[in-house]
Amino acid sequence: MAKYKDIGGTTVGFRNGAEEYTYPSGFEGSIYYNSGNGQFEFVGLGTGAWSSGGNMNTARSSSNSFGAGTSSAIISGGFPGPVGAVAEQYNGTSWSEIAEPNVSRGGSPFGAGTVTAGLVAGGQPTPPASGFTDDTETWNGSAWTEVNDMNLAKTYNFGTGTSTDALSVGNYSSSPINTTPGVDVESWDGTSWTEIADTSNPRGAGSGQGSTGSPTSDFLATGAAPNYKLSEVWNGTSWTEVGEHNQARYGGGGAGTSSTLALIFAGGAPSGLGGPRNAETEQWNGTSWTEIADLSTARVTVSGNGSGATTSALCAGGETTTAYTGVTEEWTVPESVSNLTITD
Repeated sequence: MAKYKDIGGTTVGFRNGAEEYTYPSGFEGSIYYNSGNGQFEFVGLGTGAWSSGGNMNTARSSSNSFGAGTSSAIISGGFPGPVGAVAEQYNGTSWSEIAEPNVSRGGSPFGAGTVTAGLVAGGQPTPPASGFTDDTETWNGSAWTEVNDMNLAKTYNFGTGTSTDALSVGNYSSSPINTTPGVDVESWDGTSWTEIADTSNPRGAGSGQGSTGSPTSDFLATGAAPNYKLSEVWNGTSWTEVGEHNQARYGGGGAGTSSTLALIFAGGAPSGLGGPRNAETEQWNGTSWTEIADLSTARVTVSGNGSGATTSALCAGGETTTAYTGVTEEWTVPESVSNLTITD
């Protein structure tokens, strides 16, 4: 029995005598013969793929988002104007409008938690109002409650975590200037925000993935202006620069469960407003980034940051080069497949 792989790397399989079998598209793993059912079977993890989900009711960008990925998520706020106070919940099939948060806001990708215990913080009022906010709200599954403010008013901060243990990284702050990314980092303990060590590099509109147990001691920050490719890891004490990803981007989404296993997707290329949008997805294995799949819709300032894992993630909303969008795409990676197909 011989394994084979085509030149483009897209067809992988094995041959058993005159019979040719193929792995499911995008998979890598092991083949074995199951004497119980008389079939060859495949076990392993695939690189995954994006598929269409139900569109949001309101097209928007620069929203807060949190949740479990393809099965459940909440998105609130965003641009343009009136949607800053609109929240929607995803049930794995469709979006439904839920109670509005107390503060209307856009420009804040930061969100953490689950659909029954969530957290949002920072942002900026939707036009024509101006300025940034330090406001923080929690979600209990039915209502929003204002809790203790952040130490610094900011927008385009990003992070992940739970409603009692979360990390907010980077910003465009209102002090001392509001035109450049910042290095501010704050941790949330369920009651209040505490400033901790700054990032090594200024960061705004990035993506962040951390430990499901405690992102305040294990977190990966990447995909942010003004460095666009540079990644760094937080170990609970200090930040360390790690490998650059392949596509320069800001305003992308991310998902993951640790600083050594993460995805980033979508985002804008660093060529100013209205510039190229990314559709590429990249996966981080703790050492390097690998491009693995494309979204159907290239876009920037998406929701889905910190929502889900590398096997179940959501990319919703954002801006294409021409319009706001409500398009939702789901990222899935099946864990095992059996009954491989004979092609010849």
